[in-house]
Amino acid sequence: MAALKALSYPDIDIKKSYKIERQLKSLPKLKVPSPYYTSWDHQVFAGDHQVPVRIFTPRTVGRHRVLVFFHGGGWVTGNIDSYDRVCRDMCQLTNCIVVSVDYRLAPEYPFPAGLEDCYQVTREIFLDDSLFDTSPDEIVLVGDSAGGNLAAAVSLLARDRREFLPRRQILIYPATYPTHGAGSPFASTRENGQDYLLTSKRVDDYLQLYAGRPGDFQNPYFAPLLCGDLSRQPDTLIITAEYDPLRDEGEAYGQKLSQFGARVRTERIPDALHGFFSLPLGFAMVKDCYRIIGEFLSDTGAL
Repeated sequence: MAALKALSYPDIDIKKSYKIERQLKSLPKLKVPSPYYTSWDHQVFAGDHQVPVRIFTPRTVGRHRVLVFFHGGGWVTGNIDSYDRVCRDMCQLTNCIVVSVDYRLAPEYPFPAGLEDCYQVTREIFLDDSLFDTSPDEIVLVGDSAGGNLAAAVSLLARDRREFLPRRQILIYPATYPTHGAGSPFASTRENGQDYLLTSKRVDDYLQLYAGRPGDFQNPYFAPLLCGDLSRQPDTLIITAEYDPLRDEGEAYGQKLSQFGARVRTERIPDALHGFFSLPLGFAMVKDCYRIIGEFLSDTGAL
């Protein structure tokens, strides 16, 4: 606990230090060739710019599902390089194609820029089944933390724009609510809001950097739990961490989806902190997470 408290840095202002955090997460990492997958980089046209993606394909023979993955990092940090190992592990353990999306980051590109990038990449995959020889039933949205927020928001946008409709989504400790201070209704923001690496203050700092204007905090695409109508949403797996300030809002989102008729499975990983999904595969909580993901993906009754 003493070590966790020391690492939680309660006084650091992420609004001033996010560029340093970006640089640390973007340090070059050793890439080792694998017999389990191949990977390559691609660009998706999105209006006046291109969205980089990195594609990981299993070397196994046959058809594969596609996992469209949106990384975490508070909408402000992280990229396809910093999540390269996570996506390699995901490809290997799920035997799925993984498309990692390098969406634009705030505050240089505030809401909804990153969300629109995620939507455009997902739209291309859904509307052109020749890209990966898949059907819509075989495409799953996946995201962790801020990426879980983006996956949920893409599903809402897809329903409202009526261009495609995801059948499944996996939200790993997603951010779904716009405030985590005194105005938060969730006990986890108070119980786990300090001393567990991710603090409630830091979440709110990230949200303020992500927002383009004050009105965004009431926008359901910014904070999906605020959406008054969660009908026609995908079958959903929500995974939360026991010692995470975002725990309760993620679980509340699952409950609200269920109220509107979605099939939802919610799993809380014991003893886990926010961000555990990025740990190496040797950690028991990561193994548990992939076991649950595998059961969700193989559940034919979920469609």
